[in-house]
Amino acid sequence: MRSVDPSKIKGLQIVSDNSENASCAWATSYPDVPGASAMTEVMKKYVEGSLATFRSTCQRDDRRELNISHQFLVASGDVLGVRLSTRFSPAAGSGLSSGTYWYDGKAGAYRTALALVADGSRDAFVTALKNRLKGREGTDADTVDEAFADRSHLTALLDDMTFTADGGLRVAFDRGDVGVPAAGSYLVTLSKATVTPWLSAFGRRARHQTVQPSGSLNLGATSAPTAAAPTHTASGDDDTDCKRVRCIALTFDDGPAATYTATLLTYLAQYNARATFFTVGQNVVAHPDLVRAEARAGNEVGNHSWNHPDLTKLSADQVAYQLNRTSAAIKAATGKAPTLFRPPYGAVDSTVRGATTLSPVLWTLDTEDWKYPDAAKVTQSVVGKVQRNDVVLMHDIHPTSVAAVPGILRTLSARGYHFVTVSHLRATM
Repeated sequence: MRSVDPSKIKGLQIVSDNSENASCAWATSYPDVPGASAMTEVMKKYVEGSLATFRSTCQRDDRRELNISHQFLVASGDVLGVRLSTRFSPAAGSGLSSGTYWYDGKAGAYRTALALVADGSRDAFVTALKNRLKGREGTDADTVDEAFADRSHLTALLDDMTFTADGGLRVAFDRGDVGVPAAGSYLVTLSKATVTPWLSAFGRRARHQTVQPSGSLNLGATSAPTAAAPTHTASGDDDTDCKRVRCIALTFDDGPAATYTATLLTYLAQYNARATFFTVGQNVVAHPDLVRAEARAGNEVGNHSWNHPDLTKLSADQVAYQLNRTSAAIKAATGKAPTLFRPPYGAVDSTVRGATTLSPVLWTLDTEDWKYPDAAKVTQSVVGKVQRNDVVLMHDIHPTSVAAVPGILRTLSARGYHFVTVSHLRATM
């Protein structure tokens, strides 16, 4: 597929949430694009339903994890396509499933993946898929025919379809959908020549915008405001001597988030406070302007993985991919690669440490702001417990956490505290 630059989508917001406990750990994200509210609601329903089921079945101290991440397939002309990837672990096989969501700006309607194929062509389309699947390891004629037997379930079965860069159609099947579970997932790619006669009018437009993107997206939204990033500037130098004065390091995970991060940067600038932002890669590429604003204001930008998985459940190569991809996005935004990373859920082991040269950073004071969406409670969790040289864990994806910051800065400044980055605190303690 051609890559999509989400920073070009006006008014884009990434809806993110997560826990910070290694037991029953979860992290979710999906995009909210102006003009595509019907599609956003469908993704929201899926994410919230999956999370509710996970939380109701996960027992305390379970080392289970739910991770739902997003990827833009196309965002051009009047077409928007997004894939949500869901991983449950531990689970049989990879625990990974995925689905694609489509929006037709011309009709002002959400479309399923199956809507890429014309109604009258679906029999021929299904036959072609079945023929490509039969005979593969883990399948036989009976299992494939049975998977497609109930035509009322086709929308659910054929829920992950994307166009290739040369105009073909790629159809993905989750583990157990069309073959024995032990065989894993299956992928069928139909060439441009094969699939062209079967595409719907929307499918043809979706393919055209994927293969030859127009460079702009117009879904008919009446407005798509994009908040300007703050322009506060500060020297990279900080002469605060934490051996002589009281220092703490405020850290903010999971962003950047529009518009909360911009508001937070304004609060910090009002008190000449510096902080460390541990950013998630998929949010960095969506809002590089906010990451640049963080660095420009004298704050430190660290790495918090690409999509917030428990790194200790990944292979060394997967850990490296998560961190390297995020570091590259941070460097592209700021011109400087990070030196620190915060492992999601604070989960780190020898495999994780060995897969990166970044220095891990945990925390000494946890506000639990993700659990308690109450600004006053978050403020008190800091000012009532803080000690000199604390590293404080907060999140800039929650409006109540950002709203707590002025009270923290005001109260602790009056007590003589200085707010410095993690690297500065480490260097001067």
